[in-house]
Amino acid sequence: MTTIDVDFEVFKELTARRRSEEMTENEVLREILGLTKPVRNSSAVAAANAGGVAWVSKGVSFPHGTEFRATYKGQQYSAIVKNGALVMNGKRYTSPSAAAVSITGNPVNGWRFWECLLPGSTKWKLAAEHRR
Repeated sequence: MTTIDVDFEVFKELTARRRSEEMTENEVLREILGLTKPVRNSSAVAAANAGGVAWVSKGVSFPHGTEFRATYKGQQYSAIVKNGALVMNGKRYTSPSAAAVSITGNPVNGWRFWECLLPGSTKWKLAAEHRR
């Protein structure tokens, strides 16, 4: 495999554009360049998500592997459900609002701040839509 060198500013931008910790820099670049995604083996995806514990907040259950994304002041943020918690940058959060406040520094409705993508889904939805 060929490697490329990028400066720190480019690396930071690639990292910021990752929608989850599992998303690679290569996948970010493919998305930016408009290249089609390589077909992922659905059984491999299921195996990667198997065994994880769902995260429950306000009575809403998000399966292990659910991806969360938000844009704030032009910067993209991502989090993922791992073993019963919402995880962003290695820190576990108890609610969507707690994760959102860690980004904004202000009180915010996390259910309206975050979009989420359930495992096996192709459509991002506002987290609030799962409360209905």
